[in-house]
Amino acid sequence: MSENESPLVPYDVYETHAVHIGTNQKSSDMQRFIDTDRADGSGLHLIDINQTDARIRTVANFLSRYDPDRILVVSARQYGQRPARKFAQSIGAKRIVGRFIPGTLTNPKLRTYTEPEVLFVTDPAADSQALSEAVSTGLPIVGIVDANNTLRNVDLALPANNKGRRSLSLIYWLLAREMLTSRGATNYADWERAQDVEDWESTF
Repeated sequence: MSENESPLVPYDVYETHAVHIGTNQKSSDMQRFIDTDRADGSGLHLIDINQTDARIRTVANFLSRYDPDRILVVSARQYGQRPARKFAQSIGAKRIVGRFIPGTLTNPKLRTYTEPEVLFVTDPAADSQALSEAVSTGLPIVGIVDANNTLRNVDLALPANNKGRRSLSLIYWLLAREMLTSRGATNYADWERAQDVEDWESTF
């Protein structure tokens, strides 16, 4: 984000939705995304929301290069299923929420077989089956990554709390807003009137 660029939402909105709340464990891959100047006394590693904000723009721009129906969004995590579904519906992408059937990206004989051009995972660990199949077929992979995730096989990382209900709803909501705005399909004011981020939260 440039010095003159405002955050996509006020920073306190990111914090209210716990986007910055990481995990007790931290991978070496994620060190660069950790806010080392802050500590909340809980032992949790806090994610730098400045980088989260910037990466939402980067991911939105990257995904916008693809035809929407060639994007596959997956989420095995319960709290990611509703926002992933609503994101996919908003931009016209394909989605698989819940169980990912092995072979979906590699076995043409399966009823569920699909050939996307890019994979977007909610959590590289929870979505490991989809991730490994995407790697074997050479697909670029975008992933929401928490403090404990490794970045192996993730081509474009979006650092954020990928386990929290409110965090995932805000991340997916912002991504949809950015992508639709870049298409000229809407503007911030129209989006705010038509959409409520709270409606994107999982009901689990």
